Amino acid sequence: MSVYGEPVPMKELAERVASYVHLCTLYCWLRPFGCGVILGGYDREAPQLYMVEPSGISYRYFGAAIGKGKQAAKTEIEKLKLSEMTCREGVIEVAKIIYKVHDEAKDKAFELEMSWVCDESKKQHEKVPDALLEEAKAAARAALEEMDAN
Repeated sequence: MSVYGEPVPMKELAERVASYVHLCTLYCWLRPFGCGVILGGYDREAPQLYMVEPSGISYRYFGAAIGKGKQAAKTEIEKLKLSEMTCREGVIEVAKIIYKVHDEAKDKAFELEMSWVCDESKKQHEKVPDALLEEAKAAARAALEEMDAN
């Protein structure tokens, strides 16, 4: 996206989305949004991550989780040293977290799909390469089996 030939700053995009979401909570003839949104991108060579809540509030994060199991996922994210990780390492750690917080007894089966915005993707949103995704799935399953063995 661009305005006047310049990319829209992530903060501005998050604030505008949040304003629109909040607007829908103000009037009785509009249905409020029932979901949150995570927005990620680059601003002046620095990665940015924002989460917009259904109430219309937006926050900037280093790591965020949304949906079922978000509290357990946030706890695991907080244990990571995100500023010291490469994007490839982050993909593997995120896969481990997703597998860890998924409760097979209560939750439906899932298929892990991942995308990223990083230097390796030329700062464009794209799917994680299949080889890396398979490596992440294998590492996540191994970590889960190790946790179950203990």
